Amino acid sequence: MSAGRTARERARAELTDEIKAAARRQLETSGAESLSLRAISRELGMVSSSLYRYFPSRDDLLTALIIDAYDALGEAAERAANQEYPHPREAWIAVYAAVRDWARANRHEYALIYGSPIAGYQAPQTTVQPAARVPLVLLRILGQAHAEGWLKDLDAPEPTGRLAEQVDVLTEFAPGVPRRMLLRMAIVWTQLFGMISFELFGQLVGSMDPADDFFTETSRQMAAFVGIS
Repeated sequence: MSAGRTARERARAELTDEIKAAARRQLETSGAESLSLRAISRELGMVSSSLYRYFPSRDDLLTALIIDAYDALGEAAERAANQEYPHPREAWIAVYAAVRDWARANRHEYALIYGSPIAGYQAPQTTVQPAARVPLVLLRILGQAHAEGWLKDLDAPEPTGRLAEQVDVLTEFAPGVPRRMLLRMAIVWTQLFGMISFELFGQLVGSMDPADDFFTETSRQMAAFVGIS
C-alpha cells in the first residue's frame, strides 16, 4: 500500500511539473496576463476538470510559478555566495553576477516576478519568503563583512521615524551592522533589480548597452556604498 501511494505521489509530481512547464511556455508566447488553464489542458491532452485538481485556479498556478522563479533565483544567488572568496567584496560581486545571469537566461520568469503587476492577481503570503532569498544573501555577506572586520563605517544619515522601524526588521539578519548601513543595503537591493530590469526591458539601449562593464563596475561601487571595500 505504501509503495502504491509513493507511485501515485510520483505521478502527481511529474504531471504537476508538466503543467508548470506548459504554463512557462505560455508565458514566453503570450505573457502572464493570458495564462489559461484551459489552453494548458488542451496542450497536455487533459480534460480541464482534471487539471483543476492540480491547480484550482489561474491564480494558484501563477503563485506556483512565482514561487518556483523566486526559488530558482535564490538558489543561484546562494550558490554564488557559498563559494570560497578572499574578501566579502568578491562574494558580493559574484552574487550580483549570478542574479544577472539567471535573469538573462530566464527573462520571462524574471518578468513574471519583477515585471508589471498581473491584472486581478494578488500574490499571497507564501511568496514572501522565496522573494526574500536574494536580499537575505546580500545581508549575510554584509553581516559577515562586519563580523570579520571588513566593513567600513560610513558617514551616512541615520534613518528616523517609520523608516527606522522598517530598517529595524533587517537587524536580525545582519547583527551588529549599524542601521544607517542597513538602510543602504535596502537601497542597493532595489538598485540591483532596477538595473537588471533596465537591461532586460531595453532601457539601456543607446547608453550602457552592452551592459557587462557597467554591471561589473556598478556591483563594485554598490559594495563600497554599503561599506564593503
